[in-house]
Amino acid sequence: MIGFTSPALPKMAAPNGPLDLHSQTMFVTIATIGALFGCPSAGWLVEKLGRKNTLLASGAPFLVGNMLLFGCSTIPLLCLGRMLTGISGGMSTVVCPMYLAELSPKELRGMLGSGVQLAITIGILLVYLLGMFCEWRTLALFGAVIPMVAMAMAFKAPETPRFLMGQGRSTEAQRVVSWLRPAGSDISEELHDMEEPNAEKEEKASLGDLLTRPELLRPLCVSAVIMCLQQLTGINVVMFYTVSIFQSAGYEQHGELATVAIGATQVVMTVVACILMDRAGRRVLLSVGGIGMGAACAALSFYYRSLDAGEASGLSWLALLSLLVYIMAFSLGWGPIPMLIMSEIFPAKARGSASAVAAITSWGSAFLVTSQYSFLVSLIGMSGTFFFFAVFCFIGVLYVRVFVPETRGKSLEDIELYFLSKNSGRY
Repeated sequence: MIGFTSPALPKMAAPNGPLDLHSQTMFVTIATIGALFGCPSAGWLVEKLGRKNTLLASGAPFLVGNMLLFGCSTIPLLCLGRMLTGISGGMSTVVCPMYLAELSPKELRGMLGSGVQLAITIGILLVYLLGMFCEWRTLALFGAVIPMVAMAMAFKAPETPRFLMGQGRSTEAQRVVSWLRPAGSDISEELHDMEEPNAEKEEKASLGDLLTRPELLRPLCVSAVIMCLQQLTGINVVMFYTVSIFQSAGYEQHGELATVAIGATQVVMTVVACILMDRAGRRVLLSVGGIGMGAACAALSFYYRSLDAGEASGLSWLALLSLLVYIMAFSLGWGPIPMLIMSEIFPAKARGSASAVAAITSWGSAFLVTSQYSFLVSLIGMSGTFFFFAVFCFIGVLYVRVFVPETRGKSLEDIELYFLSKNSGRY
């Protein structure tokens, strides 16, 4: 979904393509509108049907949407297909991090939770590679096959033990934990931690509870602000318009190849992030990543300023290097960690609804940034646009240092107790 427009949009907007100048922005941004519908749907479904069944349901709109992209030529149907893929994207950003967080032991939750972002980056790289050799309809066909495979594999996946425990199915929960952990492991403490939050038999948190109860509002604010800042660093602009950015920087003949280099870099650095997540901690990686992204955006701002002034001769390498550094820094911190933190800091009774609100914030911010990108460029130019992104990168670093707690090595129940405490200090 995210990577599709980068190789496909230039071909769809070609003289014989189905998109005209006015429909291009709509085609790009309507996926984020779909995601805004997908997030609350997933937030409701994870509590009613469970995490596994919601995973299965999230693949259906993606399958139908890509089939519409493959078989249709009119702008309304193409946009409908794009919106359906966005619905799946929104659902996935709620349920996938939650599913992995509830299955993972606390020692490996960072690495396994980062696997969501790793899967996204691998998918983007695959789309970039296929985009070099396939026309956009074939690309959409590949996009329809992948969710079919994923849905077939999800049938064999277990339900999360925390959901089962919340449903009073403690025997099944124990069986799942025993199957997931190494043979002979003592799982009594882990099961006890899962039982404690359910002992009071509290009702699921409502939207009003999220806004009025401090122990729910504080983690909601932390996650929502991080999600918003993630988008204000400009990542979806880079992902949606990578080829176009390279072409504007003078790489008309090699835009797609440079885009593949970006995708490969993202995969490699996300693997590094997975390895470091439970060693360095979330806050350190967010800070290092934010500083690197801010510096890269500042360098891109300088490049486009020189280009506008006619002084960029011999500086085309700076655009490529800056985007590579940006992607490396993003993949190290601000790519995998916001979704990971979202899956960690909400208590069980609010995990579905609060995760949906945080994901809506993310996709709503993505919609605003991508939809206003062209206007922003026309208003302050490419140089000013990337300077704008640089400012928010550094704001993100400051926010993390002041407000975001470290969750490395803590059980989900320990994190819940942290926000229940009146002490607002860090661990």
